[in-house]
Amino acid sequence: MQYRTLGRTGIKVSPYALGALALGTSIGNPDQDDSVRIIHKALAAGINFVDTADSYGESEVVVGKALKGRRDSVVLATKVSRPMGGDPNQQGASRRWIMTAVENSMRRLQTDYIDLYQIHRPDPATDIEETLSALSDLIRSGKVRAIGASGTPASDIVEGQWAAERRGLERFRTEQPPYSILSRGIEREALPIAQRHGMGILVWGPLAQGMLTGRVRKGQQADLRRGAMMKAISDERRIDAVEQIIPLAAEAGLPMTHLAVAFAITHPGVTSAIIGPHTMEQLDDLLAGAGVTLTDEMLDRIDEIVPPGTDIGTLDQAYLPPALLNPGLRRRPLAERTAA
Repeated sequence: MQYRTLGRTGIKVSPYALGALALGTSIGNPDQDDSVRIIHKALAAGINFVDTADSYGESEVVVGKALKGRRDSVVLATKVSRPMGGDPNQQGASRRWIMTAVENSMRRLQTDYIDLYQIHRPDPATDIEETLSALSDLIRSGKVRAIGASGTPASDIVEGQWAAERRGLERFRTEQPPYSILSRGIEREALPIAQRHGMGILVWGPLAQGMLTGRVRKGQQADLRRGAMMKAISDERRIDAVEQIIPLAAEAGLPMTHLAVAFAITHPGVTSAIIGPHTMEQLDDLLAGAGVTLTDEMLDRIDEIVPPGTDIGTLDQAYLPPALLNPGLRRRPLAERTAA
């Protein structure tokens, strides 16, 4: 592995990060012992960056087990803000919840510090200065080394940087957006802005939730585990693009998975791509592609299929801001419309 610097933190990380969403969880591999073996094999292969979250079921517990005796050689990232139960205060990015959630995560992970603590999704209900103030205190206490965010719109990235500078607070050092051949929207604004502010970028979904494995073909039944994939599979635009990418990979003599992950880590703004194997076989396949480099000609041909800055369809976990989810934010009150 040739290690890269995570933004301007000085922390060296592998270009592949092991995502633990599927390890020890019902949506992936529920066998905790097997999940631990997968983590150990990834570490042995040179991956030193592990990403999980408090909302990933038993994932933090499994990661904690796997890192016993190895903790100091691993850059450990986890996240906070997604709901952790029915209590409305057990979610979001308030100081109240962050201070509780970080202790819970450290207990599950069996560690007394977290290398990268990330806000899992933006929390419009909480003032960004409130969030940054709490995260800054965690850094000063030694419980957290660096802070980051995930799924943040470009305008919010800028606002977070400005707020930190204005108030003398620790700033977000990383961003974790979705990025793949089929989801290139971040190339338009989010990636250039993050680069401008010296942020490390840890991208998720380089295989487009299974669309870029080669198992999804037009007119064929795909053997995919996650029911959420069905919406993506039914999007003809995504399938049509995949049908053009498959012969491109074959011509280059590459498995689809190798082509897809190599594409994600080629962008100069991307530090690491999260790979999320469910099984040892999937990990072996992804590790075999660690040395793949795409030529300019290959990248040009990908650009012809999916133009830069373009998203084909929407990932099922992509962040949608309140202005898109809540019709009331797009419409004047009926009384005002009637009066007009």
